[in-house]
Amino acid sequence: MALLSEFKAFISRGNVLDLAVGVIIGAAFGKIVTSLTEDLIMPVLGLVTGGINFSNKFVVLGAVPATYKGSLEDYAALKAAGVALFGYGAFITNVINFLLMAFVIFLLVRSANKLMTKPAEEAAPPPPSGPSEVDLLIEIRDALKTK
Repeated sequence: MALLSEFKAFISRGNVLDLAVGVIIGAAFGKIVTSLTEDLIMPVLGLVTGGINFSNKFVVLGAVPATYKGSLEDYAALKAAGVALFGYGAFITNVINFLLMAFVIFLLVRSANKLMTKPAEEAAPPPPSGPSEVDLLIEIRDALKTK
């Protein structure tokens, strides 16, 4: 029973709930970045490089089954048929996807940090005018010594 109450206390803490929300939002955000990469950036990159479709760039490493009737240029169909493939095009797409997501997250965290922290001149109180507390205490001490 103690284990159940500890688990309940753990799960009801704010940071666990924040983490769950972050994971859900991150998954949805990941889909957006994947779409940005696959649907916008990679086609433009393919156009710039002479029409190369990176997602279909691969090397066949294993034997193609005799029962396979699809195209030998179709990465997805060969992969579904269980053929060993070296899919460097899919890897390049995923690396670009990761770099874009990491950069966007960096920009979001950077913006949030700027909003949450005050500039140094606003955060520090202005220096007091006149003598400091230490100077006043020294004067008081010296005045008491002279009496």
